[in-house]
Amino acid sequence: MAKFGQSDDLRGAEFADANLKGSRFVECDLTDVVMRGVDIGGTDIDAPWLAEPGASLIVNGVEVAPYVQAELDRRFPGRSERRAEDPDGLRAAWAAAEKAWSAACDRAASMPDGTVDASVGGEWSFAKTQRHLVHATDLWIGRSVLGREDFHPLGIRYAEGSDPTDTAPYADVLEARAGRVAMVRDLLATITPEELGTPRTNPHGPRPETTRSCIHVILEEEWEHLRFATRDLDTLAAG
Repeated sequence: MAKFGQSDDLRGAEFADANLKGSRFVECDLTDVVMRGVDIGGTDIDAPWLAEPGASLIVNGVEVAPYVQAELDRRFPGRSERRAEDPDGLRAAWAAAEKAWSAACDRAASMPDGTVDASVGGEWSFAKTQRHLVHATDLWIGRSVLGREDFHPLGIRYAEGSDPTDTAPYADVLEARAGRVAMVRDLLATITPEELGTPRTNPHGPRPETTRSCIHVILEEEWEHLRFATRDLDTLAAG
């Protein structure tokens, strides 16, 4: 099986009469890809950035991105509030995310032993997904907003966590996660409109941020990873 990685530059490549059936594209840049006369029956696309304002996906001449977002908002009550602008709206948005994750954790706890550490298709397990959210909160809220440099040792950075033997006691994961959830809740409890506009530093580069935009990032992280986790719980439940 042919494999292509970061060292392979396929920008502008043309695939004509090629058989790509069963191919897997992971963390690939497929922006502006044009496909004509293709058979995509059964294709499974997961594109988190389709949720960004102005994102576009056209299928047979129909812009489908808004339909996808509307359906996700229907499936995940409270998700539509993730870009609230004012303190009250952000508090409600965070409470909705907390409630949704609590329900997912209850569901995982009701499933067979080992479920929380099971990987589906090489993706993060339920436990590792929460460990990533611990790190994301440390990064976007702890560092960027609160000026803290302490990162929880259980946190998993982006692109880490592929080692299936890297597990931690789930009770410790839940404790770490609860602490980071409380960090955001406590920040929002007293935040003012003026504080939401305070300039902040993007942890990944020179792009300017504000307290508000950092909170928006962590809300996006919460909902997107809940979607991933729920999808995989569905798969595990189906056997």
